[in-house]
Amino acid sequence: MTNLDLYAKAEHLLGIEEATEALYNLYRSELDDYNVKTLLDVGCGRGGFMRRMISDGVTCKGVDLSQVMVDECKEIGLDAECIDVSEVEGKYDAVVAIFDVLNFMDKEGLLKFMEAVASKLNDEGVFIADINTLYGFSDVAEGTMSNEEDDEFLIVDAVFENDELHTKFTLFEKESDGRYKKYQDTIVQYFHKIQLFQKIPSLKLVDKQTFSLYDEHDKTLLIFKKRD
Repeated sequence: MTNLDLYAKAEHLLGIEEATEALYNLYRSELDDYNVKTLLDVGCGRGGFMRRMISDGVTCKGVDLSQVMVDECKEIGLDAECIDVSEVEGKYDAVVAIFDVLNFMDKEGLLKFMEAVASKLNDEGVFIADINTLYGFSDVAEGTMSNEEDDEFLIVDAVFENDELHTKFTLFEKESDGRYKKYQDTIVQYFHKIQLFQKIPSLKLVDKQTFSLYDEHDKTLLIFKKRD
C-alpha cells in the first residue's frame, strides 16, 4: 500500500468533510467566471468535485496517484485514471488541483507539474489550485490528533520543520479474528512561497486570494491563465 492509498483508507477519519465542501464551493464559484466546457481534476480523490461540475454540464476527467481513489471513481461511472498529469491526453478549458495538491511536491516536482498542466490547457484555459500558507503549516497543520470509528483507530502526528510538514499516519483496523492490523506511513508536504508561482514560464498568476479554511488565513487560492 502506498502512502497515498493509506491516506485514502484513513480519509473518513480525518474530519475534513466540511472543509472539502467549502473548497468545492469556492472552486465552483471561481469557475463560474469562465466558459468552462471541459475540466481536468488533478488529485480528484473520490470524484466529489467532478460530480458537482458534471451536474453543471461540464465534461470532466480526473487523475489521481491513488489507485484506491481512482477505483472508487470508476465504480460510480466517472472518467478517472491512476496516471501522472503529464500522461493525460487532450486539452481542457480548466484544470483544478484541490486541497493543497501542490504542497505534496518539492520545488523540482512542482515546476515540472506546472509545465505539464500548461500543456493540457486550451489557449484561454484557466488553472486553479490552493496551497497552505506558512501559518497554515506551522500553526494549523502541525500537531497530533486521533479518531476512532467502529473497528478503526487513527493517529496523526505532524511536525513542521525547514519548510516541510512530515505527517505520520498510523491506522489500526480490526480484522475478522478480532486482532488489529497496523498500517503506518509518512506523507511529506512542502511550503512554497508565492514568488515561485509568479515565475512559471508557461502560466501567468492572474489572481491570488488568501482565505480561512480551518483557521484565519491558512490557505491561498491561486488562479493562472496560460501564457501566450
